[in-house]
Amino acid sequence: MTGTIIQAVRAGRGERTSGEGPPGDEAVGRGRWAAREEAQRPDIDVSVIVPVHNCRPYLDRCLTSLLVQRVNREIIVVDDGSTDGSAELLDLYAAHHRGVVRVVHLERSGGAGRPRNVGLAHARGRYVFFCDADDYLGPEALERMLAMAERNGSDMVLGKIVGHDRRAPVSMFRENAERVTLAESCVYNSLSCFKLFRREMVERYGIRFDETLLVGEDVFFTTHAYCHAEVISVVADYDCYHLVARPDGSSIMQQPGSRDPVAWMRMIKKSVELMVSHVRPGALRDHLLGRHFRMDALSNLGRPFLDAGDETRRLIAAEVADMCERWLTDGVRERLNPIDRGRVAALQDIDRLVRLAHIESAVIHRRLTGLHWDPRDGLVVAGLVALDALDALSRDGRPDLVADGLDLVLRLRGGNAGSDGGRPVERVFPVSGDHEGFTAVVDVTTLSSGVWDVYLNVECEGVTRLVRLGAERDERIARPAPRVIDGVVALPYFTRPHGNLSLDVGGYVVSVPGSVRLTRTRWTIGHRLVLDGRISVGSAAPGARAVRHLVWRERWSGRERREPVEVGEGGEFAARQALGRLGPGTWDAYLELDLGGPPARFRVEAPAEIVAPPRTWWRGLVRRSVRPYATAGKGRLSTVVRTFTPRSLVRRVLR
Repeated sequence: MTGTIIQAVRAGRGERTSGEGPPGDEAVGRGRWAAREEAQRPDIDVSVIVPVHNCRPYLDRCLTSLLVQRVNREIIVVDDGSTDGSAELLDLYAAHHRGVVRVVHLERSGGAGRPRNVGLAHARGRYVFFCDADDYLGPEALERMLAMAERNGSDMVLGKIVGHDRRAPVSMFRENAERVTLAESCVYNSLSCFKLFRREMVERYGIRFDETLLVGEDVFFTTHAYCHAEVISVVADYDCYHLVARPDGSSIMQQPGSRDPVAWMRMIKKSVELMVSHVRPGALRDHLLGRHFRMDALSNLGRPFLDAGDETRRLIAAEVADMCERWLTDGVRERLNPIDRGRVAALQDIDRLVRLAHIESAVIHRRLTGLHWDPRDGLVVAGLVALDALDALSRDGRPDLVADGLDLVLRLRGGNAGSDGGRPVERVFPVSGDHEGFTAVVDVTTLSSGVWDVYLNVECEGVTRLVRLGAERDERIARPAPRVIDGVVALPYFTRPHGNLSLDVGGYVVSVPGSVRLTRTRWTIGHRLVLDGRISVGSAAPGARAVRHLVWRERWSGRERREPVEVGEGGEFAARQALGRLGPGTWDAYLELDLGGPPARFRVEAPAEIVAPPRTWWRGLVRRSVRPYATAGKGRLSTVVRTFTPRSLVRRVLR
């Protein structure tokens, strides 16, 4: 075996470690050397604990990502009886990264709980972080999470998790948070252990992994940690943890039975019992229980329920009923969506639960058949919808499902008003017709500035499903032209790459099509350049309130000068620029409009034949030269300004 392995038998635990001493020393010498090394080493910021079992193809990527972290860290790798060469590779890393990588070898335990607990027993850092051997960290992950923890005295820091062919949590990573509470955030939605934990908290409260569990042991650990964490922080602006699916499907979580619904709920009950023993009855406990009911219990009455046989269905329903009897308070019930409330009411009716599962898992076919503006500036949306129930085991006996209620819903993108999973800002518009042909009219004047995504709310037997609209549409449908309504521009568009319908109110993500074209230019008293022209946005003229000012921008320095604009009927405008106020340089002309969102700027177009001729004049001993011109190609108005003083004239002559 390559590398130096130092055997240290731990009181019947069968552990041996490598990477703690120099080659060639006897046991006593090695122990003294290691003690001196530890005494000379500065405090360790983070202990990274990595459980390993037969992960040889992934170890280099994982360990390299840990070694490049720019914090004072130690890497404790616990080999859980690997037989694929992982143990030998780990000892090689320990030999070449002495004092940083430590390896503990165990006999096979079967799960990640015991290796992680052993790693905790060896940890010396102020914080601990758990990383699976087939995953890896972003290069700045620990640095950013540690900085967040140091600023806030955090007990836990959640770093953004991204999935590679695996689902990753999203709701808690919408923005950075220096300090959040369990009651006013959705951090409890994430119960994986891939977080930064203050080790003093972990040790004080004896927080450990349940070694009897093959899956879900981290749920137990993290639930316990949340119960004692006084300060929780979130790093959301950097991809900290990369969650990877093994191509061969060999990890425990990728095994077919890893999410057996009955076993999973029995495991979850242990975590719930732990949580309720620490959190008093009330709003906070209801908030945390709501997460377990939505994500752990009632979710198993959906697709997993259809996939199960009759006996397993009865067991699932019984486990959910037991959870409801023990912990379903009125406060938890209020936090459930309509379909979950329906499931709770039907726990004694297996056939009804099956039908609800069919409704929830049904494929909703929808097609956009019409999209245009009506004469009163309403956006008309027409389409059709059908539900297709798919049974996981057989297509025989599928129930007929018909939408018995429809609404058009516009949801403000990024407009979460709350923190409990985020209640989005929505506007609901009634629909005429039925699933075979519906029509809705969007009153744009009721929408605030921002990007609104268009959904169809489909109701079937009291169960509502919210689906995006527009990806499937008739070939004849084109994107309607933008409209300026009450001074605000509304731009319907289809998203990329999915092609769903959205409405940009104010011009946030869609470029506002507009034109500013001069009809006349002339010099007047005071060396003022008078510009007359016409503005259009889409096919119409904006109102006078929309026009803000004329902007002259110096091409190389970025300096700007604004001048007032007079706006008349039909989009006509006039501006008078005292060009003597512009410094030397090349100045480009823009017209800036306020259309309800970010300022919209349009280059001023000018046919070359109407551009006023150059003008030169003296002011004292300074000669000023101004040359308006239309740029080549697109014919946009620009002006070259030059000044000449006696000194500059002398310099020119001497050259």
